[in-house]
Amino acid sequence: MALRYVRAASCVMLALAATLLWPSAASAQVANFHPCNAQPALPICQHGYGKRIAVQRWGAQPDPLDPDAAARASLVTRNPTKEIEKLTSTTILVKDMGTNDVLFAREPDEVRPIASITKLMTALVVVKAGLPMDEMISIDASDNAVPSELPSRLAVGASLSRSDLLHLALMSSENSAAHALGRTYPGGIRAFVDAMNAQAQVLGMSNSRFVEPVGLSNENVSSAGDLVRLVKAAAEQPLIRQFTTDPGDKLAGQTFHNTNMLVGRPDWAILASKTGTTREAGNCLVMMLELGGRQLAMVLLNAQGMSGSRFGDAVRVRRVLSSRMAAK
Repeated sequence: MALRYVRAASCVMLALAATLLWPSAASAQVANFHPCNAQPALPICQHGYGKRIAVQRWGAQPDPLDPDAAARASLVTRNPTKEIEKLTSTTILVKDMGTNDVLFAREPDEVRPIASITKLMTALVVVKAGLPMDEMISIDASDNAVPSELPSRLAVGASLSRSDLLHLALMSSENSAAHALGRTYPGGIRAFVDAMNAQAQVLGMSNSRFVEPVGLSNENVSSAGDLVRLVKAAAEQPLIRQFTTDPGDKLAGQTFHNTNMLVGRPDWAILASKTGTTREAGNCLVMMLELGGRQLAMVLLNAQGMSGSRFGDAVRVRRVLSSRMAAK
């Protein structure tokens, strides 16, 4: 009898340990947070390390790549209706910036967390402040203490120019780089956040609010309509345009890649872009691109599904738009 009680107690303890060590049901409700699902271009996703981390931290293998996100995916369709049915993003907006015509919309006014798309506003504030881009900035402990499930690749004590930090924040969405940019703004983080919200007002982003420069807080919110204004303003800044469309670069002794896997593909004329991912925001993507001789702003928020689903959605939306343009 005593042995039975000991075994029962052991089972209880094991169950409790499992509850503490493995992701909760609540955290598992939002699919595809694993970095290889959120950012397929990450170097770790190209070999076994990404798979091992998936099992150890999230309890599952990363999902297969959305076939429409693949490099050889077709950019034409004979069935636009089927493409629309396959879209996974809950919020979508495509706008012709030359005519202001809305070409595609799905819940464009819904206010949602925007994750690292926040970094576009961070970059806009830094550039407009006219701060010296060659000033060297050291990564400190607070920059690496941001609550991200992805560890920073920049070590405490690493010294980079403001330009390099901006490059990393935009191209590879380095959280510590974005935090360092805000921390070293005149007046510190609080003044920087005030400047972010002031810039949002200037741009007419009435549905937007920012509380930090990285994008990990769910209180950084916006709508697709507001983000069209933001990506347009970002694309007008040559430095932001350059850094967001750089496929990859070697900085601080490491090779970094763009988190937008469409950047650098020969059939995509991307003028500016930014990705974002958190559990609550889902997988997000904003871009300025040229298509059919027109400059378009494209916003995709809260994409769900297979790895690269937001990029698959971008391909699907492009197919729909191309078919409509060809029919005119």
